[in-house]
Amino acid sequence: MANIKSAKKRALTNEKRRLRNKMVKTNLKTTEKQFLAAVAEGDVEKAQSGYRLASKKFDMAASKGIIHKNAANRKKSKLAKKLNAMA
Repeated sequence: MANIKSAKKRALTNEKRRLRNKMVKTNLKTTEKQFLAAVAEGDVEKAQSGYRLASKKFDMAASKGIIHKNAANRKKSKLAKKLNAMA
């Protein structure tokens, strides 16, 4: 553990940030799985609403710097291909 006060504070803020980022990433994975489940079922309406939600969450995570902008776009593109293949 750090000895200097600012280093201790930095360690605490890093831990808070790590937990927040972990929560967002877990939520992204859950949203993506829900979309893929809707695609597997063949439910077009559920898949469309799932895609909109997933797209929004990927953009928000990218804007916060939790995931890279290109990674978010790549994942959105992958989901869009699956959605378009249904129709």
